[in-house]
Amino acid sequence: MSGMHLSKEFFELIKAIGESKSKQEEDRIIASEILTLKKKLDGSSGGGGGLMMSPGSPIPSMGTPGGKGGNNALGSKKKAREFLVRLLYVEMLGHDGSFGFIKAVELAAAQSIMHKKTGYLICSCCLSPDHEFRFMLVNQMQRDLISSNLLECQGALVAVTNLITSDLVTTVSTQVIGLLDHTSEIVRKKAIIALHRLHQLSPDAVTKDELVDKLRKMLCDRDPSVMGSTLNAIEAMARVDVRPFKDLVPSLVSVLKQICERRLPSEYDYHRIPAPWMQMKIVRILSVIGKNDSQSSEGMYEVVADCLRKADEAGINASNAIVYECIRCITTIYPNPVLLDAAGASISRFLSSRNQNLKYLGVTGLASIVERHPKYAADHQLAVIECLEDKDETLLRKTLDLLYRMTNPVNVEFITDRLLHFLRGSTDPYMKKDLTGKICTIAERYAPNNAWYVRTITELFKIGGDMVDPAVATNLMSLIAEGTGNEDDDEEADMVLRKQAVELYVSILGNPPNRMPRVLVETLAWVLGEYGYLSSTMTLDYIIDSMCTLLQSGNTAKLGGGAATTRRLVLSAIMKMVAQYGSCPAAAAKCIDEYTKSQDPDTQRRCLEFMAMLTTAPYLLGEVFPIDASLEDVEVDVGLSFMNGLVAEAVSNGARPYQKPDDDDDDDVYGGGAAAAGASAFKMTPYEKPSEKTYGQGQMHGLGSTSMGPTGAANVALPPGGAMNAHGGGGVTPMPVAQPANDGLTLRSTANVWGKKPAAPAPMAPATNSFAATSNSFANSNTINSPTSSGGYGGSSSYGGSSSYGGSSSYGGYGASQPAPAPAAPQKTAEQIQKERMAAALFGGISATQPPAPPPPSASTPVVATPQGQWGAKPTAAAPPPTPITPAAPAPAPVVAAAPAPEVDLLGFDAPATTTTTSSVDMLAPTLMMDGPVAPVPAPVAPPAPEPAAPPPPPAAPIDPFADAGLLDGVTQTSLPSFSAPNAFDSAKFEFGGSPITPLAINTPQFGEHWGSCPSTHPLSIASSSSVNTLSKFMALCEKAGLHKVEEIMATNEGIAACMAGGGSAVALVHGKISPLPGGTSRVDVTVKSTDPGLSQGLSLYLQNMIR
Repeated sequence: MSGMHLSKEFFELIKAIGESKSKQEEDRIIASEILTLKKKLDGSSGGGGGLMMSPGSPIPSMGTPGGKGGNNALGSKKKAREFLVRLLYVEMLGHDGSFGFIKAVELAAAQSIMHKKTGYLICSCCLSPDHEFRFMLVNQMQRDLISSNLLECQGALVAVTNLITSDLVTTVSTQVIGLLDHTSEIVRKKAIIALHRLHQLSPDAVTKDELVDKLRKMLCDRDPSVMGSTLNAIEAMARVDVRPFKDLVPSLVSVLKQICERRLPSEYDYHRIPAPWMQMKIVRILSVIGKNDSQSSEGMYEVVADCLRKADEAGINASNAIVYECIRCITTIYPNPVLLDAAGASISRFLSSRNQNLKYLGVTGLASIVERHPKYAADHQLAVIECLEDKDETLLRKTLDLLYRMTNPVNVEFITDRLLHFLRGSTDPYMKKDLTGKICTIAERYAPNNAWYVRTITELFKIGGDMVDPAVATNLMSLIAEGTGNEDDDEEADMVLRKQAVELYVSILGNPPNRMPRVLVETLAWVLGEYGYLSSTMTLDYIIDSMCTLLQSGNTAKLGGGAATTRRLVLSAIMKMVAQYGSCPAAAAKCIDEYTKSQDPDTQRRCLEFMAMLTTAPYLLGEVFPIDASLEDVEVDVGLSFMNGLVAEAVSNGARPYQKPDDDDDDDVYGGGAAAAGASAFKMTPYEKPSEKTYGQGQMHGLGSTSMGPTGAANVALPPGGAMNAHGGGGVTPMPVAQPANDGLTLRSTANVWGKKPAAPAPMAPATNSFAATSNSFANSNTINSPTSSGGYGGSSSYGGSSSYGGSSSYGGYGASQPAPAPAAPQKTAEQIQKERMAAALFGGISATQPPAPPPPSASTPVVATPQGQWGAKPTAAAPPPTPITPAAPAPAPVVAAAPAPEVDLLGFDAPATTTTTSSVDMLAPTLMMDGPVAPVPAPVAPPAPEPAAPPPPPAAPIDPFADAGLLDGVTQTSLPSFSAPNAFDSAKFEFGGSPITPLAINTPQFGEHWGSCPSTHPLSIASSSSVNTLSKFMALCEKAGLHKVEEIMATNEGIAACMAGGGSAVALVHGKISPLPGGTSRVDVTVKSTDPGLSQGLSLYLQNMIR
């Protein structure tokens, strides 16, 4: 302790706290310390000194001037510093140390930087946001912010982030902004963090536009540490609103590329990994920007792949963290098959590791990828089974989350049984709550039939009923009462379901568990009260006796805690069964008679009314407690016609007739009178957004005399048993995301390059689909569109291997799937065979094969070979817009020009080149991509002797495929269909899995039933569209895509359409709303829901491209 310059008294305090055996002993030590500190503080302010002003400080200090203060307990700054450290221990252990806060404020004004930081630290930790001492620190922080001492500036910036409140932001914002241009990089990086904090506290004082502008500037800072601090603020703001950072993709890609190539100084390396925290931060930002954005995602595919590959080669903890972030990024951004395969390989390496931490990363990564691409889970069946049997509770929790994410209609029964098994043995309340919610969700979403749903939810009630949402019990009772909910179904099937439910609950009543949750008791009472007469294993009088025994047992654990509402429900069930039985057994009469003296007024009233009815008018029992009348609507006489006789008698006796007030507005409110007569019969309100769990349309009304039930609750959610059977019986097998096979132009495979083009043009490579291929690699150049100088941050040595962006890469083009060596078949033991059987049940419905490839483009359809062009310019630079032209009609066969044409800069970044082309050359239809045999194109030869040639047509301006595809947003507004013949897309139907979709002919009520049973939702919004600006055009677009027009609502400009794919195994529903805007354009909001995630995602992208 001598090295810390602390007293022996303080050392003894720390030792005593550490050796204390109980909280009471610790409290006694701290109470004694508080008395000691108060004596020291009183001694320092004694002698008539009081508060005084220190020279050059705006904060009053405590003590006496002159030499007399030297004898005080806190006369020196050193002793004051130890006093505050001891005071901090008092606060940390839960005691009040406010008596010494003034000393911390005084020490913040000290000249010594060590004492100043101590004062700021104590104030930051102990002062509440509304403490009056914070105002005393503002002047001192302002003085330190403009100080020439770097250490004082740093301390003040740290204090600003912790001490400034929203009402004090304007007092320091100007000084903080000024420090962004400080000569010291340490001050600049702390200033950008402080400015971001001020924006969070007061967005009006430090505006969003101002902060974004500063972040763009600091991202280009010459020091990497400042750039790294800027990344923290960019990520935090991008998660709130990503739009201001969409154009930063080229800059972030360039920075990440330079980090991977080891251009940063070596002091940023961690275990030979270059700046791993900066890499992870940039990858996270790219995942936020690229989410649901194909254009932005295409610009980051290559760098994310290279970052993943190099980190995977290192194989240490720091690189594994980078690999995990890359996996999360790949599963978040717009999907790319090659990247998904690379992520799957990394996940496989994690799962096969013996390290529990790496297994946890593998299960977490698999959970993120399996939700959209379930085929990758099929390769790791045995690994998942082993994780389920692992003793590590953390790994087990994450594996259970993986099971929840990979559930489908085929494996729902096995996964639900596993989740219930783990729920039985769990003692953690958080885990039980989480598992309960997941079981309810997958049971309602993927239930194979109604009987299974009833059994599963009842078992869940028995195991974890206290954690179940009461709405689940309401939905279960609605299902039993309503059945399938379809009028066309046979009533016998609904009656069979009710009998099965009654037998299930009769068995529970006959052998009740030691503890029955409240939701189980209430559901049991309702089911047996409504349908107890259907039991074939137990007579109705025996059921009544058992219910009375349960009610009078005095065991509150078996009665759901013995709540008054639960007792009322059990009593109501007994009364219903008495009415069904036709006579009142002695046990029921005794039980009801006892509860006529209940302290609960509602219970007492029910029993008294029932006893009075039973003794005076037993014939009314059948009318008051009708059989199977839970769904019958209660007829309400709004006009109170039964009082007409009483009113007439009163008027005849001289009473004054009722006169309606003149200012009564009841007619307007309730729709009566003349106003209602002339009202429109059409429903003018838009569709309400259905809940995710809504499967049925009916409601339960009139639950007898019970107060539990869904009376008045709309949109009761039911499991999709009947609805699913109508579309395949066994359920829908999820398919991987399949992209629409458009026969038109394919422009999404365009790759990006940094810098200028190489001297020799690279040969064109065939591209297979929109995401799957890129025909070129990145150019090898030192001229990079990055926010730094051309020299980068450091040297040019490579990281993780010798390949760089300019040279050959292990990925090559994004499309050609690389063959992997087939693994050798291991010898199977009996334990492995058992695990394989479990895996077969667990991974049912998940196919490891790829979806069928889309049909190749026809020879008559021109296909664009995407040329190499520049992409990664700085956000502030903009390319000059190209001049669009109409391409000449292609000739039957290609003709070689007399001389090789010079290379055309399709993006117009270089000087315009003059080309000479004949009308028979189609630059946008290279023959290399055709599947059929084509005529060979001769290589360019030297020009022959001059001969008179036919005059060529006038030169045409180059076509910019990037701009026409919408990849250069803001440069040109040329629409994509202008590449091909007119109305090329008008007859193109959307294809899924290689086959066109089929219209699903349903009506509006059926549409509403299917809407809630579709788990995958993909909303999209087009801010302004001129091509689809009316509802009729939107519905025409849906019909041309292959959907069935269900209804067109002109009053609200809404329309709905439906389709199916895979022979009816997948259903997609589309809801669109058109909002007219000035200038002939409209805002288009579309929601696509489907039972298959790939179908909904692909259809939403197809509609988005067509609407734009």
